Amino acid sequence: MFTIEQIKEAHAKVKSGADFPNYIQDLIILGVKGYDTFVHDGHVEYYGVNNYTVISDEKYNLIEIAKSANKERFIEFLVMHQDGQTDYLTFCNHSAQCGIAKWRVDIIEMTCTYFDLAGNEILIEKIPG
Repeated sequence: MFTIEQIKEAHAKVKSGADFPNYIQDLIILGVKGYDTFVHDGHVEYYGVNNYTVISDEKYNLIEIAKSANKERFIEFLVMHQDGQTDYLTFCNHSAQCGIAKWRVDIIEMTCTYFDLAGNEILIEKIPG
């Protein structure tokens, strides 16, 4: 099974949202089936087969999540990030401002779903293969 160290090695190659598709391919090779990223502190829960899970440490100081979601503004920030215009921490701050509490990457379905604090789906996007 995969380890946090292996995932960190794959993630070290990611410099912007433009690098995301290659990161997903690296995770597939490791056996990761999906993961949840929690915006408030950046920790991630990675899932594999047979309910195997590893959890990373928090990545930054706590960020307050807006109580209500602003989907339109979030999409603007997401497009900027995917275009390589913002770094990861900036994107996390933008997500929090827009009420995004976490995102779930489903590597089997090749989707990324963004959720608000109440667990409502705000946006689902296909991951380029």
